[in-house]
Amino acid sequence: MSRQRWALAEAALDRLRAAGAGEIESGLILGSGLSFLADELDAPIVVCYRDIPGFPQATVPGHAGNFVIGRRDGVRIGMAQGRFHAYEGYDPASVVLPVRVLHLLGARELLLTNAAGSLNPTNPPGTLMAIRSHINLQFASPLLGRSPERIENLFPTLMAVYAPALLERLHQAALEERILLREGVYGGVLGPSYETPAEVRFLRRIGADAVGMSTVGEVVAAGELGLPVAGISLLTNLASGLGRHALSHDEVTNVAERVRNRFARLVWRFVGGRTAE
Repeated sequence: MSRQRWALAEAALDRLRAAGAGEIESGLILGSGLSFLADELDAPIVVCYRDIPGFPQATVPGHAGNFVIGRRDGVRIGMAQGRFHAYEGYDPASVVLPVRVLHLLGARELLLTNAAGSLNPTNPPGTLMAIRSHINLQFASPLLGRSPERIENLFPTLMAVYAPALLERLHQAALEERILLREGVYGGVLGPSYETPAEVRFLRRIGADAVGMSTVGEVVAAGELGLPVAGISLLTNLASGLGRHALSHDEVTNVAERVRNRFARLVWRFVGGRTAE
């Protein structure tokens, strides 16, 4: 990460501390249509991205563009209420700034959420999928151009960045809430166009179960920092060629609204499970 990007992350940290944020235990990044989770924190402190000098801005509908720090079930949580994407014109290092900020705040685990297209017709819209691993088809890395003096790990391994213990905790949370939770591989593409039917067939053949336009860079950044990750994809639509209608972002946000209660129950049970460890 370049000196400038570290400076932006540290400026955000200073702004959050000035607002009274304090240390956190868990970090969350909220994907399309999932910003409502930040509204369910106790005694929240909210700092808009636009109030952090030089910080990127979230431009996609359904991404509020705030850091929200609060408490839930005895756990201090920091949330990035909206993320950045390469298709918005941001470079890979800018995309992962929220990960860096949550790490600087003290997060010891990171839960990534996203909306994604299902590559399996047996997983219809509304399905929740725990991410077991990913395939990076964005062909970009947030680790390019890092300042030598700030490199924590020259060649970070991603073998277990999706931490098995956190994956197990996700499944235990789903069991306790009686929620069906699938498990699979997330394919990260650049976007912003949806995939062609031929690309969907390719993704299925190489082992992806869901496809989206985010997340993979954030996981790479977390891997460099040694920050264990869990991920949940809300499957909002069948990918191109598997359904009968054209895809739209409205469909993504509508499905997210429809399953918000189930999604929130899973997330909060997972977060609360930290206190039992």
